[in-house]
Amino acid sequence: MKKAATRRLLAPVAGRVLALADVQDPVFATATMGPGFAIQPTDGRVVAPVSGRVTVVATTKHAVGLVTASGLEVLVHMGIDTVELNGAPFVCHVQVGDTVQAGEVLAEMDLAALQRAQKLATVIVVVTNGQTVLDDLIVAATDQMVTAKTAVATAVLAVTPVPGAQAVTSTTAASDVELESEFESESESESKSKSKSKSKPNSTSKYAALATAIVTNVGGPGNVNSVIHCITRLRFYLKDEHRAQDAVIANLDGVIDVAKAGGQYQVVIGPAVNEVYDAVMAQLGPAFADTTAGTPTAATTQAAGAPTETDAPTGWLPRLRHGMSQVIGVMTAAMIPVIGILAGSGILKGILAALTGFHVLTVTSGTYMVLNAVADATFYFLPVVLGFAAAKELGSDPIVLAIVGAILIYPSLMTAAGHATTAQITFFGVPTHLMSYAASVFPMIVAAWLGVSVERGLKRVIPLYLRSVFVPILEALILSVIVLVVIGPLITMISKGLASGILAIYNFSPALSGLVIGGLYQTMVIFGLHWGIIPIVINDIATNGHSYLNAILSITMVAQGGAVLAVFLKSKNKPLKEISLAAAISAFCGVTEPALYGVNLKYKRVFVVASIASGLGGLLTGLLHVNNYALSGSLIGFPAFITPGVDIGANFYGYLISHYGTLLIATTLVYLFGFSDKMLPATSATAK
Repeated sequence: MKKAATRRLLAPVAGRVLALADVQDPVFATATMGPGFAIQPTDGRVVAPVSGRVTVVATTKHAVGLVTASGLEVLVHMGIDTVELNGAPFVCHVQVGDTVQAGEVLAEMDLAALQRAQKLATVIVVVTNGQTVLDDLIVAATDQMVTAKTAVATAVLAVTPVPGAQAVTSTTAASDVELESEFESESESESKSKSKSKSKPNSTSKYAALATAIVTNVGGPGNVNSVIHCITRLRFYLKDEHRAQDAVIANLDGVIDVAKAGGQYQVVIGPAVNEVYDAVMAQLGPAFADTTAGTPTAATTQAAGAPTETDAPTGWLPRLRHGMSQVIGVMTAAMIPVIGILAGSGILKGILAALTGFHVLTVTSGTYMVLNAVADATFYFLPVVLGFAAAKELGSDPIVLAIVGAILIYPSLMTAAGHATTAQITFFGVPTHLMSYAASVFPMIVAAWLGVSVERGLKRVIPLYLRSVFVPILEALILSVIVLVVIGPLITMISKGLASGILAIYNFSPALSGLVIGGLYQTMVIFGLHWGIIPIVINDIATNGHSYLNAILSITMVAQGGAVLAVFLKSKNKPLKEISLAAAISAFCGVTEPALYGVNLKYKRVFVVASIASGLGGLLTGLLHVNNYALSGSLIGFPAFITPGVDIGANFYGYLISHYGTLLIATTLVYLFGFSDKMLPATSATAK
C-alpha cells in the first residue's frame, strides 16, 4: 500500500493556536473557505507557513496567498475584518510572483494599531482548495502557545505530488528546510491555463450572470452606496440591508455564504472574487467603487475627520503639498514609538542644564557624565532607532535600516565630520562632505523609503540561496552611500546657503532676522537644514562670548512648547493630553522633537500657528536685542541670559518679555485658532 504524502504547515506567527471553529468570523469558522487553523498572535511578525510562490497580495495588505509545488493553495489572513483599515496596520515584504521558503517573513502587523481600531488580530491559515487536494488536515493540539515556524498542522495529500517534491513526515520545524522543490515550468502553466479556458468557454458570461444576480438581490443599484472587495468577499455598503435577499444570494451558484459586519453586506465568493467584482463594477459603473476601503461614503468619512484616499493631485503645487504631507506623515508615524523616551530625555537634559547653570554639578563630575549619557543617548542614537521604526512603517527591512543608522553615527565618521580639515573626503574618487547625523531625522526617512526599492531590486538579481547573506549587507552599503555621498552633502550645501542668507538678514536688521528665523527654524530642523546655523552660534559664543542668534533659536523652542501646551489645555482626549504635557515640558527644557513629531506636525495647523507665533517672538527678541551667553535656551536655560558681570539686568528682562511673551502668544493662538478635538480621528476624539 502506497504511503500518503504529507506536507507540514508552520505557525505563521507566535501565539495561541485556535481551532478554526473558534475564529470569530462565520465564513472561516465554518470552514467554507477550506480547512485550516488560526493563531491569536502575541507578536506581529508573520512568516510563510509553507514554501511556495506568492499568488495574491491583498491591496489592503491584510492577506497573502501562496501556492506550493504540490498544488496546495494556502491563504494567510491577518485579522478579522481588517480590510476596513485600508492596510494601515500592515507592512508586506513580498509581492506577487515572489518565491518564499517556509518561515520567511511575509508581513508585519501593528498589534497596537489593531487594538486601537478594535479589531481582532487573529491570523488565519486555510487551504482554499482543500476539498480537491487534501484527504485530511491534522491540526496539533489547540489552545497551546507556539512560536513562529513551529509545525502545527499536517496536510495529507489526496493526489501524488509532482516529481521532485519531498514527502515529509517529521513534525518538527527544525527539519523543515525545503518543503517543496520544483515549481511547474512556464510551458506547463500555460498549457494548464489553456486547458482550463477551453473547459470553461463561458466563464466571463458566468461571472456577469452571477454579478447581475447579486446586484439584483442586494436591492439593485439604487440600494448600493459603494462596493469594495478583499481577498475572498464582495463588501457592499447598502442604503438598506433589509432589502437584500440573504437566502437567495447565499444559494447562488458561485456564492459561498453571506455575512454582515462593520456596516458591510459581505458576499463570500472565494478565489474568484476579483472576477466577480470586475463584473459587478462593469454593471454598476466606476462611481460605485469605494477607494477608501472601509468607509461607507466619502461624505461620512469627511464628516468623521478621517483621511481619505483620493485621486492623485494634478499640478505641481498640489503634488508638492501632497508629497510633503506624505513625508511628514511618515516622519510622525516613525517617531511615535520614541516620543515618550525623547520627552523624558529632554526633561532630564533640562534639569541637568539647570544644575550646571547653578553650579550644583560640573560637566566633569561622574554624576553628570552618567546622567548626561542617559539623557543624551536617545538623541545621539536616534538614527538607529528611527531607522528601525521608519523601516517598519514603510516596508523595508528594520534591522538593515537600524544598521544604516549606526553607520551614519559610526565614531570615526562622526569625529571626521566634527573637524573642517577631515570633513572633506572622497569615496571611490567621489568628493564627499561629512556631516553629523546624531539626532537627525530626515536622512533616515529617505533611506527607509529608498530601502523598499533597493531590497526589491536586490532580490530580483540575487539567487534565493544567497539572499540571506548578501541582500542585507548590500542594502546597507547602498543606502549608506546614498545618504553619505548624496543626501548629506546636499543638505550641507542647502543649509550653508540658508545660513549665509540668515546672517545677511541679521546684519541688515536684527528684528527682521528674528521674524524670519523664528518663523522658519523649526521647519529647518525637520529637514536637517539647521546644521548650517549651529556653527555660527558656536563661533559667536566662542569668539564674542555671546550670540544674538541663539536667543532667537531659543524662542522657537518656547513657541513649539506653547503650542503643544495649548493642545493639552484644550483637548479632552486623555492619551493626547498626556503626550502633550510631556512634550510641552520637554520643549521648555530645550528639546522640541516630542512636540514636533508627537503632536504639532501630526495636526499640521498647530505647527503652522506655532511657527507664526515663533516668528512674532523672534521679531520681539530682535527688537529688544536679547543676547544669549551659553549654548542653552528655552525656559530652562534662563541662566544663559544673565549678562556676566552684570547679573540681573536689561538683557534678562528682555529675555523674560520675549520668551514668556512668545509663550503667551503661541498658547493663545493655538488654543483659539490652531487646534480642536474635531481634528482627531472619530475613533479617538471622544476618548477620556
